[in-house]
Amino acid sequence: QVQLVESGGGLVQPGGSLRLSCAASGNIFSIYTMGWYRQAPGKQRELVVDIRTGGSTNYADSVKGRFTISRDNAKNTMYLQMNSLKPEDTAVYYCNWVAQQYRSDFHPRIYWGQGTQVTVSS
Repeated sequence: QVQLVESGGGLVQPGGSLRLSCAASGNIFSIYTMGWYRQAPGKQRELVVDIRTGGSTNYADSVKGRFTISRDNAKNTMYLQMNSLKPEDTAVYYCNWVAQQYRSDFHPRIYWGQGTQVTVSS
């Protein structure tokens, strides 16, 4: 079973920066998409950004120019660099991978991390 573990969340002042990490354990044959989602209190989970196999990215309008997704394939790790943070960025951030664990798998599966809290407040 693939497990995703996020880290790097915390409390930061408006205008500050944080870098989230998402590390995967377990066998992974192929990754289709990797992404970050967030869920604020009382709101639905929303896409922050995802990155496809070819490297194309899709950012939410609210984070464009401030957040950057990256990955280290050798380490099976994904990152989210968050700059110029705003109070409205406060949420639990989740990593999400669509991946094929074994070559013999018929379909890829969706994997979620447990989430990491990001709080932007003075």
